Amino acid sequence: MSDPRIRIDHASVDFPIFDAKSRSLKKAVLGRAGGRIGTDSKVPIIEALSDITLKLDKGARVALVGHNGAGKSTLLRLMAGIYEPTRGRSAVQGKVAPIFDLAVGMDPEISGYDNIVIRGLFLGMSRKQMEARIEDIAEFTELGDYLEMPLRAYSTGMRVRLALGVVTSIDPEILLLDEGIGAVDAEFLARARGRLHELVDRSGILVFASHSDEFLYDLCDTALWMEQGEIKGYGPLDEILAEYKGRSLS
Repeated sequence: MSDPRIRIDHASVDFPIFDAKSRSLKKAVLGRAGGRIGTDSKVPIIEALSDITLKLDKGARVALVGHNGAGKSTLLRLMAGIYEPTRGRSAVQGKVAPIFDLAVGMDPEISGYDNIVIRGLFLGMSRKQMEARIEDIAEFTELGDYLEMPLRAYSTGMRVRLALGVVTSIDPEILLLDEGIGAVDAEFLARARGRLHELVDRSGILVFASHSDEFLYDLCDTALWMEQGEIKGYGPLDEILAEYKGRSLS
């Protein structure tokens, strides 16, 4: 099997806004989507990503940094194949595990045990693979008898424990992480970090969008700085973070 890789060549992602009837509405949409509004058409266009060129190979551990609306989530979704480029090209080789929301793929009406399998299937694992991991995941979550109960009986922290247990048990070639780690006690999060490290070690490529410098330093060695849908900087993590933080404070 070939090594995983990501190749993005002068790619842009546009979103037409067909119902925008006033500039105030356009501004509201822009605030949610990031990027820029194009004015060359009667239909407002959100340019969420603009002229992105990026090459990532096996071993890449990349932090995505930038303000909310800078284009980080859109770039992750382009890498995951959820969005197609409006212009340019994007080619991804390898099994991708996109983890944009820990709760996605979980059903509140079924048990924790059943959700372990369902969430694993959602992330590209087989039923047999997930059934072999159930005991390990159950032990990690420390949810005990709650795993027999429907998910709707869980607190937010318990749901995060279950989701983290599943997520950190998979075997991806390309791991795309979009924040979402929190709402659990510090002791459990410390244990989860160990499993996250093991997950990253099993991954060929990691791209991690987070506002937590601590997590980024923990898991990444390079950084890509996004601003208004464009790449503003790419290089060693400490250098890019220092530049980004300096710009954001000025």
